[in-house]
Amino acid sequence: MPLTGTGTGTPLRTSTAVIVVVALALALFSLSTVETLPVGLLPLIADDLGVSSASAGRLVTGYGMVVAVASVPLTRLVRRVPRRTLLCALLALFVLANLVSAMAPGYWILLAARVTVALTHSVFWSVIASTATALFAPEVRGRVVAGLFSGLSLASVVGVPAGTWLGQQAGWRIPFVVMSGFGFLALVAVAVLLPSRAGEEGDGTAGAEPSRRRFLVLMTATALVVCGVFTGYTYITVFLTDVTGLSQSAVAPLLLGSGVAGIAGTGLAGARVDRRPRATMVPAVALLTATMFGLRLLGDRTFAAVCLVALLGFAMSAMTTALQSRILHVAPGSTEIASAVGSSVFNVGIAGGSLVGGLLLPTGLGVRGAVLVGGVLAVGGLAVLLSEPWVVRQGERRAAVRGGVPDMSA
Repeated sequence: MPLTGTGTGTPLRTSTAVIVVVALALALFSLSTVETLPVGLLPLIADDLGVSSASAGRLVTGYGMVVAVASVPLTRLVRRVPRRTLLCALLALFVLANLVSAMAPGYWILLAARVTVALTHSVFWSVIASTATALFAPEVRGRVVAGLFSGLSLASVVGVPAGTWLGQQAGWRIPFVVMSGFGFLALVAVAVLLPSRAGEEGDGTAGAEPSRRRFLVLMTATALVVCGVFTGYTYITVFLTDVTGLSQSAVAPLLLGSGVAGIAGTGLAGARVDRRPRATMVPAVALLTATMFGLRLLGDRTFAAVCLVALLGFAMSAMTTALQSRILHVAPGSTEIASAVGSSVFNVGIAGGSLVGGLLLPTGLGVRGAVLVGGVLAVGGLAVLLSEPWVVRQGERRAAVRGGVPDMSA
């Protein structure tokens, strides 16, 4: 069945469009793996380059800060660049930067290469969803987003663990070469198969039901929920060893199981979100909130903790998929700028949660207190999300009082 959502006026076969989505998912898998790959390789990198573990850790924290700060301005800067040209340039830069990472003779060159990859990540994340969904009919946007985000889920389940193992066996530089190779495969597929003007004028460039108020509610809720989750999740290993009483060797398989549950969450959200976009987001956030409180109350029981960590992975992936689909639905202007804002807010939430949790750990509240505070923050996010209909009605009433009609902000 040919598809005409490319903005080119030229039909694109379903099989070709699917291959493009697979290529973009592979690129997202590579980017997401590279983002956190140094976590498992910190001792090897620190020893090889002669730096402290704290300095090596900045390879991850600095990456997140760059993405949070650079996403919106960079996306605005390149908004007129044709999508195929932009994606090819980003992927080429990703490939080269990872090769530089693999050959870096010292810490500062490696850090510069990481910053370069983070800059490509900032723009790539912002344009990938709108570019992919523009290849398909609007009624299947959610399934397309779920397909893309399978790359994100697989990065945590397969990419980082496999990259860590490979780095331990063959040296920390080899996983960066492998990720560069995956990026090159994605680059070739995009260069050959993506229409030259894909995403520029198609349905994916504007929100289906643009609403500034709904978007602001969504971003506020996202910031609170993500901050809440990562207040506890950042220190989940500490929680599982100190509170649940698991051994260090048992934590990795448990987190792997959580990642597998995340793939299921992505699939389920993708199947539902096209028909009920908001009704998919709310239950996912509610489940995240309940899981945080569940860990606080039942985290000292092994079976309960195992189930709750799996639920956390399931709900987080479902929420992330629903969030991106919702952004495409209510974006008040360009979906790419809206996606950039969403990426920034998400990364700020992660950084904020890590900071809050880190401040709570040395206090009398400890890691259980961090999980509890995270649950409270998530409740706030859920409350904001549930307030959306009321916020919209208030906007409509104010517009009626002024004698006008509800505009984009309503």
